[in-house]
Amino acid sequence: MSLFTKHINNWDDWCESRTVEAFSLLVERIFQNENLPFTALESVNPGTNAVFKVGGYAIKIFVPMDFGNDKLWSYGTDVNVELFGMKWAEMQNVPAPRLIAEGMIEDKYHFRYMIMDFMPGKLLSEIEDDLSYDDKLTIGRKLRVITDRLNRPCENFTPIDVMGYATEHNEWRDEGFPESFVADVQKYLANFQISEKVYCHGDMHCDNVIIDENLDICIIDFADAMYAPVEYEHVYVASCFCEFSRPYLEGYFGDNYTVKHILDLCMTWLPIHAWGHSTLPANIGPAKDITSFDVMQEKLRGLIEKEKQKPHSD
Repeated sequence: MSLFTKHINNWDDWCESRTVEAFSLLVERIFQNENLPFTALESVNPGTNAVFKVGGYAIKIFVPMDFGNDKLWSYGTDVNVELFGMKWAEMQNVPAPRLIAEGMIEDKYHFRYMIMDFMPGKLLSEIEDDLSYDDKLTIGRKLRVITDRLNRPCENFTPIDVMGYATEHNEWRDEGFPESFVADVQKYLANFQISEKVYCHGDMHCDNVIIDENLDICIIDFADAMYAPVEYEHVYVASCFCEFSRPYLEGYFGDNYTVKHILDLCMTWLPIHAWGHSTLPANIGPAKDITSFDVMQEKLRGLIEKEKQKPHSD
C-alpha cells in the first residue's frame, strides 16, 4: 500500500496534493530512513515543489519525474541545481539553509527530496507592510551584498541554457501578450548575444527571503538558479523583489538607481528572464495591453519615474 495516496495526472493535481495530509506518512518514512527525529508536519508556503516543516528541519519534495508528461515536468527543476546552489551559497558565505540529507524514496511515485535546517525568521512577504522606508533601504543594501557574493563565475551547473530556454518557450503567448509583442520578443532574442555567465539565484522574490529581527537576510529556494550574465539576477530583483519600489531600488542599486539604468536593465533582460512574462504585466498592467517593445518601454519609464520621484519618507 502506498504511503502517498493521491493520484496525479496534471499540474493542478500536483498543486492540490501538496498538503500535510497527503505527505505525512511518506515524510515520516523518509525521516525514519534518514535516522532523523520526526514530529508532526507543518505547512510551509510551497513553490513548485512540496515543502514542510518537521521540528527543526524543512523538507522539500520535488515534482516526481515519472508521470510521462513533459508539460508537467517542465514546471519542475533538476534537484542537482538546488544542491549545487546550497553548496555554492555555503562556499560564498551566504546565509542559507544547511543541507542535512537528500535522496529518493520509491512509493506510488519516485520522489526526490532534500532535508535542510529550518531557518528562523519570517518571509519578507509576511512583514513587508510593517517595514519603514529605512528598513527597506537596509534590506535592499543587504540583499545586494548577498547577490554580489552569489553572482560569481562558476562551472556550468544546470542543463538549462538561458538563451535556449528564452527562445524555445512560449510563456509570453501563454500569458496573453498580443502576437505583435511576441514577434518583438522573438526578433529581439534572435539577435541577442550573451556575455560572461555567473551563478544567478534567478528567483529572488519576497517569498524566498527570510528576515530576522535585525533585518538580516537568509536566502532559500535555489531550484530555479541559472548560469547567466549578472544582469539576469539584477533585473528580477528590480522587477519582482523590489517591484520598482524606491527604497528597495535605492538600497540595492545605490548610485546606479537612475531611471535610465533601471529602464535599460529591464528592456535588455526582461525578454530573456524565465519569469519576465509574469513580472512585466504584474507591474505595468494587463499583458493584452502591451502590444510592442515601444509600449513596454513607455509604460516602464512612467512607472520608474513615478517611483523615483516619491519622497524619502514612510
